[in-house]
Parts: sequence; C-alpha cells; structure tokens
Amino acid sequence: MQLTTPIKVLIVDDSASVRNLIESYISTDPSIQVIGKAGDPYEAAEIIKKQIPDVITLDIEMPKMDGITFLRKIMAQHPIPVIIVSSLTNQGAVATIKALEAGAVEILQKPIQYGETKEDTIRHIVGKIKMAHLARVKARANKSFEIHPKLSADAVLKKLQYHSASTSSVSVVAIGASTGGTEAILEILKRLNNNCPGIVIVQHMPPHFTQAFAIRLNEICEIVVKEASDGDSIQRGQALISPGDRHMVVESIGGKNRVKLLDGPPVNRHKPSVDVLFRSMANRIGPKGYGFLLTGMGDDGAAGLLEMNETGAQTVAQDEKSCVVYGMPREAVKIGAASISLNLTQIADLISKIK
Repeated sequence: MQLTTPIKVLIVDDSASVRNLIESYISTDPSIQVIGKAGDPYEAAEIIKKQIPDVITLDIEMPKMDGITFLRKIMAQHPIPVIIVSSLTNQGAVATIKALEAGAVEILQKPIQYGETKEDTIRHIVGKIKMAHLARVKARANKSFEIHPKLSADAVLKKLQYHSASTSSVSVVAIGASTGGTEAILEILKRLNNNCPGIVIVQHMPPHFTQAFAIRLNEICEIVVKEASDGDSIQRGQALISPGDRHMVVESIGGKNRVKLLDGPPVNRHKPSVDVLFRSMANRIGPKGYGFLLTGMGDDGAAGLLEMNETGAQTVAQDEKSCVVYGMPREAVKIGAASISLNLTQIADLISKIK
C-alpha cells in the first residue's frame, strides 16, 4: 500500500558513500522521500530546523558528536523515530543497545546488505523505514503494507498433537518481542529476582547484537541473562535470549528442560521467530507454559501463542497503551490467542508469582 504523503527521511552518517547508498535504496520507493543528508549531528540539526523528518537513519560513530548523544537530544526536544545504523563490531553492538534504550526503534547493520540480491536489501531497508514511521503514531499501527508471502512455523518445527504425559512438570516462561521490545524486556526482567521461573526470549534483532543485548541486561538485572547456546538448561532465576541468526526451541527430556538452536528459513520473515519458540512451548511444555507476546510490528508469535493457549498454557498480550507498536499483540488478541492483556509492570508481577 502506498502512502498519500511520502515518508520524509533524514540520513545522518559521516560516510558520504553510506549516505548516498541508503538514499539510492530508499528512493526507489515512491512512498519515501529523502529530505536531507548530513555528515554529522550539527548538520542534521540545521536540516531539522527547516523541516522535521518522519524518520531518521542515524550512524552511531560520528565526529563532533556521537550518535547516542544526538539521539538523546532528539528524544528530549522533538521525538522522531530513529533507525540506528551500526557496525557489527563489539563496540558497535554495545552502542546500539544503548541507543535502543535511548529510544531508537530499529537497527540497520553495516555493511548494508541483506539477502542475496540488491532487491532483497532494498526491500529490507524500505520495510524498516515504514515500520519506524508507523511506530511514531500508535493510531496508525493498524495500517499494513503489502508484503511478500511468508513461511509459518511448519518450515522449521512440526506441530505435535498435545499429550499431557509428554509435557513438562516445571513452569517455563516464553517471551516474544520486536520493535520496542528491548526496553519492554528490560522493564520486565529488572523487576524479577532469582526465584523466578526459567525464561526463554526471542527478540527480533540481527546476529551479534543479541549477545550485546544479553550482556547489557545481565549487568542491570538481578537474574542471570545470557545469549543462549545449544543445549543450555532452562533454570530458575535465568533468562536465555535466542541468538539473532538461529531459531530457538524448547525441549523437555527426562523431566529437564533445555533449549535447542535450529537453522532453517526465516518464519514470518524473522529468524529467530517467536512462532517457532511458542510452538515448541506448546509441543513440550503444555499447561506449565506461560507465553507473553510484547510490542512489535506484524503478527509473528500470534499463531504460536494460540497453540500454547490450546494446551492450557497461560497466554498474555502486552496492552496497547504500553506498546511502542501494537501490532503483534493486537493480532494475538484478534484471534483469541491471549487470555489477558497486561502492561509491563503487571506482566513482571505475574511472572514473579509463578511457582
């Protein structure tokens, strides 16, 4: 679907070649208009004085003023959806997590190349711009754009017929999130103590950034937070975050729960996919499972949450008021997958009470 008014984009990057590359990609879509390019935050500020963009793409590492400082100024003075453009270095990944905490809504990674063709890259970046634009005004989050056919969880994990005898005797919490999820997950986990049930998390995020995200959460939270490795046990007082390039599923073997990391195609255009995680919860954890679907664009996780609900698991959608983008939770509510909608504080309180 094409917007009647083009999305106005400001590109901020100290590399002229990167600025020109991003412009060449997003200008192919008639619903997007590049209103300016800046080599540093001071140039960007001058452009914003003349015309306020709908979306900003922002490099983190720049001369004169770093991107995070500029981002914080934007959010304090005139909040605008910001897409962080960051390298895959450890330093870049850590800075990206701080930028998400400061209010950025999406990530583009350098080098800017997605999929096997130039068209794949253009489609990915244009999609990010449109997602960011919708995140700015929640009332517009119910609009959708034409997308290509997508795969379901069947492409990675077979749905099993529910048998209570084959499921877990220990409670497991599964959380899925996308746009706005890094802050939402932090708000939940920082309220928990080491007596909480084992938690498994899928946050839509590129490879490498998930490790930095887990490290950052582990520094802040009382519970242990780590990027999941294949075969990790699900333990009380610990949260496991799926790596950005693998699907994560839950297994229950000999009364003990653990995670398994799987390769395979993206599901609902995402890898890791929330639907894959939630299906595994329905398959192996059953009524001892708790599923929480948080803020994010699209519908990844809605079908999986319904499968969990059908096994007797407790299923929760984040409420509209507390979401950055009320997309994924809305879809879950629409199909009856969520038994209740709660804000982040209420979700944390519920998890704290799980035995």
